[in-house]
Amino acid sequence: ISVLITFVTVMSACMAAYVFSKIKFRGREVLFGIYIATMMIPANITMIPNYLTLKHLSLLNSYVGIMLPSLFNAFGTFMIRQYMRTIPDDFVEAAVLDGASHFRIFFKMILPLSKPAVATLTVITFMGAWNDYLWPLIVLTDKNKMTLPVGLSLLNGQHQSDYNMLMAGALISMIPILLIYTFAQRYFEQGLSVGGIKG
Repeated sequence: ISVLITFVTVMSACMAAYVFSKIKFRGREVLFGIYIATMMIPANITMIPNYLTLKHLSLLNSYVGIMLPSLFNAFGTFMIRQYMRTIPDDFVEAAVLDGASHFRIFFKMILPLSKPAVATLTVITFMGAWNDYLWPLIVLTDKNKMTLPVGLSLLNGQHQSDYNMLMAGALISMIPILLIYTFAQRYFEQGLSVGGIKG
């Protein structure tokens, strides 16, 4: 679940960031401002509407129900856009003159040049999806479908807790995040520094 959420979230954020940073159209800044304004809405406020929507769509107690509310991320779009603005527009203009489509420019040119920001967003998104506790707890009712954080909480009984299993599970849950961070560390640190400096 975390891998799929991360992939779709990162790709949608990168595509939206490309549109907002490299394609000029009327009302672009206003639309981007509205898009970013959704970051001001606390996630807890949207939980009940999201739950009711999933109930009407019969997606409760399913992995799709867990993933849908997390697939589009305004913060990710903002961060990737800030990085893409550092890439000269001359590259895009030259590619357009050569007859390249925007999809080809995005996948062959802009996305490879944005590796540091993409790696940073990948690590952050995966950590959030992997450690998400409240939303899966609300949506899922079948114990066989529980995510790892929810499953670990079930080991904590009312009268006694199996601390050996809890500690083993906590250690195992750290491994994927450590692996992803290790492989993306070089790009991750570079992406954080550039994303913080560029205004």
